[in-house]
Amino acid sequence: MDRIHHIALQVNDIEQAVRWYRRQFDCEVHYQDATWAQLDFENLSLALVIAAQHPPHIGISRHDANRFGPLKTHRDGTASIYIDDPCGNAVEILDAATLKEDQ
Repeated sequence: MDRIHHIALQVNDIEQAVRWYRRQFDCEVHYQDATWAQLDFENLSLALVIAAQHPPHIGISRHDANRFGPLKTHRDGTASIYIDDPCGNAVEILDAATLKEDQ
């Protein structure tokens, strides 16, 4: 069975959004810079992204992610490819081997 790794929401201000989510919920900042942040919850991660960098999307972890096409390595060391579902929603397929929690 595949694993949902994260859900990504677009925000206008990463720092402000991180502060709000941390005040409201028990979560930890896994990564943060000016263009995106990853907040870890017990059951999955929430990515906060700006429109110029990433579409809103769902991230799914797979051990055969490369079957969807060539993977791009990101600054956090993960590798993935973005595809669209039949309705035009963005889906990020992440290589499970590049995710620390999946190793």
